[in-house]
Amino acid sequence: MANKPEKKSSYEIHPIGFVQSDEQKGQFEIKLLPPFNEGLEKLAAFSHVIILWWADRHDNSEERSILITPLPYAKGTKAGVFACRSEYRPNPIGITTMPILNIDEANGIITLPWIDAFDGTPVLDLKPYIPSSDRVRDFRVADWMKEWPEWMEDAGAFFAENEVDFG
Repeated sequence: MANKPEKKSSYEIHPIGFVQSDEQKGQFEIKLLPPFNEGLEKLAAFSHVIILWWADRHDNSEERSILITPLPYAKGTKAGVFACRSEYRPNPIGITTMPILNIDEANGIITLPWIDAFDGTPVLDLKPYIPSSDRVRDFRVADWMKEWPEWMEDAGAFFAENEVDFG
């Protein structure tokens, strides 16, 4: 029987890069720190990337302790942070799946159509979107989201027509 790894009470995480966004110009990028540029090799073979990021502007003891939050897209509804994508969480990890518009491996830049993270947000990890791992056929969503489109490609038009204050 193999030895179980020691359970830790904390872990060290270091950013691999940062979000660079200019909403006025419509420019959105992930800029890797130079030691990680090599990790982009073959990512361009995929259409989408999953971005794990640190909601650093919400990384404080008060906001890390919030476990129930009002939902900006479902007036009058509150939910636990594990039932929504709120930036308030015990570990403020955000996740976004985005189409890849371009990759500059040499300079460590991934160009995106947009991203729901602030300019300067630390990026923790990147993973390719793989349908057999990341998509499910039979799913259920909460009632407050039942009118939302099923596909990301339809979300922009939906939210343009149905005003939602995401913060």
